[in-house]
Amino acid sequence: MQRRILFSLLLLGAGVATALAGEILRIDDFEQGLSPRWEEKSFRGKTSYQVVTEKTGKVLQARSQGAASGLVFKKEYLLQDYPILSWRWKVKGIIPKANERTKNGDDYAARVYVIFPHWFFPKTRTISYVWGNTLAKGTTVPSPYTGNAMMVAVESGTEKVGEWQRAKRNVLEDYRNLFGAEPPAVGAIAIMTDTDNTGASAEAWYDDLQIEKP
Repeated sequence: MQRRILFSLLLLGAGVATALAGEILRIDDFEQGLSPRWEEKSFRGKTSYQVVTEKTGKVLQARSQGAASGLVFKKEYLLQDYPILSWRWKVKGIIPKANERTKNGDDYAARVYVIFPHWFFPKTRTISYVWGNTLAKGTTVPSPYTGNAMMVAVESGTEKVGEWQRAKRNVLEDYRNLFGAEPPAVGAIAIMTDTDNTGASAEAWYDDLQIEKP
């Protein structure tokens, strides 16, 4: 299923943000609950997303049982202005039956997408930052569905399962390296915990999503 294209259907009409030097723009820290700017997109069944309270504050909990749905936050901006994306995440476990290189195994306990929409949907591109199952940390591979969707294993395996991890990516550099071109405007940030291909269960938590200018 070409999720990058389906996500792009939600992105029309966003305005472009511009940055001041060193500025940080928060996407969501969930302290006020789930922002109404998040839009759910279901592909097969529904992953449960709800804000819960932990010792450090409120976070977004995702639970999937053989389902795939994501949350999309429309935010049009230029990576030349805000090249950095950072977030915190935690997973209960990986998906043992998953194989990131096959359509039948294309499931992840946690994903954070950056979406680059195009008016001609097949040309929409995405970078998906994932907690890998079999991919080694730092590995990049195309989606088994399309070469316009690239997967980057920011974390992998079971070593850090159950522990909050902070991730920080220079998306501008990643785009250039992955696609060999200058990026168009970002259209949205999305998150997804999905297990529809393997029929497995997964649980993850997300927090403190933000973009920034160095």
